[in-house]
Order: sequence, then structure tokens, then C-alpha cells
Amino acid sequence: MASADAVPAGGGGGVRTASTGAGARGGTTPAGGTRSADPRTDGAPPAPPDAPVPHADAAAPQGPRSGAGAAPGSRPGPPAGAPVRTVPRWVWALPPVGVLALFFLYPLALVVQQSLSPDEGGTSVEPYAEVFASEAFREALSTTVWLAVGATLGCLVLGFVLALVIAFIPFPGGRAVAKFIDVFLSFPSFLITLALLFVYGTVGMANGLWTDVTGAAEGPFHFLTTPWGVLLAEITYFTPFVMRPLLAAFSQLDTAQLEVASSLGARPARIVRQVILPEALPALAAGGSLVLVMCLNEFGIVLFTGAKGVTTLPMLVYSEAILASDYPAACVVAVVNIAISVGLYSLYRVVSRRVGA
Repeated sequence: MASADAVPAGGGGGVRTASTGAGARGGTTPAGGTRSADPRTDGAPPAPPDAPVPHADAAAPQGPRSGAGAAPGSRPGPPAGAPVRTVPRWVWALPPVGVLALFFLYPLALVVQQSLSPDEGGTSVEPYAEVFASEAFREALSTTVWLAVGATLGCLVLGFVLALVIAFIPFPGGRAVAKFIDVFLSFPSFLITLALLFVYGTVGMANGLWTDVTGAAEGPFHFLTTPWGVLLAEITYFTPFVMRPLLAAFSQLDTAQLEVASSLGARPARIVRQVILPEALPALAAGGSLVLVMCLNEFGIVLFTGAKGVTTLPMLVYSEAILASDYPAACVVAVVNIAISVGLYSLYRVVSRRVGA
């Protein structure tokens, strides 16, 4: 509450306001005038009673405006309400799409066009009918599929076991082996095939050692020229492509789960089956899908093993185009191979997206 008391002052009857409410700031001067609550106006002469009160906006200092009053080096902004011009997003997509169309889509279109152009001229699906009816194409297709599926299964099993050993069984040089896997991914496929030929080839180290010990005319190792040799070479080369995502998944596995399972009496096989394997399924699915696509298109391994009885779709394209000079038939096989590869790659992307790998 506030109360006002009239107190006689020596020069004129001033009124002093005594305020007991919280936040009251006003006071009186000794001459009876009212003291302002704003400290910035202390000491200024009082304004006449009928003087106009300046507006707050008029007293506020104005900043520099664009134009002559702007600060040196500043760029004037657009006028208020002016539309801001932006480049459409499709403009930025034109350069990469143009490069992709020039170096990939155009040659692919030429392959499709050639597959529809028989030697007699015109446009027809006759080359497709002839290729699909040939026994060589059906054998090449079945050989390609079973080699790709067999190599993928072998890579999954071997890659999972090796990744388990590297990730959970400490041994000297374990980190070096894990880093070597990254380097191994950069090796060309024919280099691995040549290494296998030096070891298991007809005149390789294994056969040479056998003939030196037994005195036989030739060694027993001739499997590299069979489908099993191609399968071994593909498993050897593509296994690291499964191990790399598995090692990344194992590095994020909470080791507390393994310790709890072990303390509860779970055996290693049960820990792997119930704890580690569920965590590794996304990486296995992604790595297996990628290996399947790559095995379907593998050409160097089949060529360098010298397996004459093994003809895959890429080898059939090579033989039809280079050896037989039948370009329409070669383009038909190439289109089929591309269609299978694109379909499996789309499946790989869907699996990777759903499992979060």
C-alpha cells in the first residue's frame, strides 16, 4: 500500500510520496519537484506540463540504410518483398545425368539395338528366339547360376568362421590380418587365379612336389580346370567381401552380452547361434547379395583357370563375339546377363535397406 503525507518544506509546499509497495522507484527532490524513476534523466530540467512527449520510435537511433548511408564494404540487400531467385534442382542433375548417358546408357542402348538386329537386316526378336533355343545358352545359364550360388554359400560359411576367429579369438597378428582384408579387396580376380595356378596347376608346386617324392610322371592335382577349380577360386577371391561387413558388425556388438551368456553357462556354440548370429544376419545378407551379383558377372577367374568345359554367360558373350563373330547373339546373351545382374542388385539394395546394413 502507498500513502501520501503533506510535509511542509522550506521554499514551497512540496508533496513527498512515500511508497511501501515492491518495485517503487519514484522520490522527491529537496525543492519539492518530482524525481524521475529513469536514472538517465536525473539532473535534467523538468519539462513543462503541456510539452509533447516524444515517441519511442522517433528517439531510437536509426542504423545505416542501403545506399549512400551503408557501411563501407557492405552489400545492399534486396528490397523488401522482392522474390528470391533460386536455381531449380533439376538443373544441378543435368551434368551427372549427361555424363552417365554418354558413357553408360548410350553404349547399353547400342547393345540392345544390336540384339534386335539380325544379320538379314531390319528389327526383329529372332536373335532372342535363336539364342534361347540353343543348348549352349541353357548350359551357360545353368552353369552361371549354380557357380554363383555355390560360391556365395561357400563365401558366407568361410567368411563367417574367419570373421569370428579374427574378431573374438585374440592371436598375434590379428590386427594385421584384419587390415590385410581391406587390401585384399583391391586385388584383381585374375591375380588370385594365377596364385592358385602356381600352387595347384599342372606344373604347380603341389604337383612338382608329388612328382619329386613319388617319381610319378605327373601329379594328381588337376581340379583347377574343372568347375570345382573355378568354384574354389571364386570362394577364395570373394570371401573377404563377406568378411568386411561382418567385422564391422562384430565391432559394434556389445561384449557384455557375451559375458552374461558365458557366465550363465552357455557353451560357445550356443553363444554363436543365439547371440552373435542374430547380430550378424544383416551383414551376412548384404555381403551375400553382393557376392552373388559379382559371381554372376565374373569373367577373369573362368578365363585364367583354363577350364575349357566351364562356360558361363560372360564367357559365352566372349566366344560369340570374338571367336564366332556373331554379334547379335553375343548382344542377346549380354542383355540377359545385364537383366539378371540388375534384378539381383535391386534385390541387394532392398535387403540392405530393410536390414539396415
